[in-house]
Amino acid sequence: MEKMRISSVSIADIEILQQIGKDTFFETFSANNSEEDMKKYLENSFSIPKLTAELNNPDSRFFIVWDDVNAVGYLKVNFGQAQTELQDDTAIEIERIYVKSEYHGQKVGQLLYEKALEIAEQEQMKYVWLAVWEENQRATRFYTKNGFVAFDKHIFRLGDEEQTDIMMKKELR
Repeated sequence: MEKMRISSVSIADIEILQQIGKDTFFETFSANNSEEDMKKYLENSFSIPKLTAELNNPDSRFFIVWDDVNAVGYLKVNFGQAQTELQDDTAIEIERIYVKSEYHGQKVGQLLYEKALEIAEQEQMKYVWLAVWEENQRATRFYTKNGFVAFDKHIFRLGDEEQTDIMMKKELR
């Protein structure tokens, strides 16, 4: 396997972003949600117009991890008003770190996480926060191992189902 590399995502990469987004979300959550709810969520959340708006938002940034020529994971971070919940100017939100299942255990998530920390430090943020589904034990362990602590909960709606996300944060300074 070639060395993993990270690149910033631009509008020219939107179809790759759309595909990696759909693939990794489906792999992560399809076993616990109805086919209908998954289909609707993927169509809405990863539509070209929605992704275009997100990519054009100056307070959001996307990055893709590549294994040679294959996109294997991605990161989305948000600042200011682009943050989904807190909208704290002293914080950065990791909205998404997703990795294709066949790359789990190969440090791809860690690479993306370290990219988010690098950005937070460059921007002199006080803390990093995120939300993780309470049933996603793998992700919860990953973030806890990296120094995050739970501080609240919120509801994430997927179709007709309400799911509880644990909100976690890591102080940087």
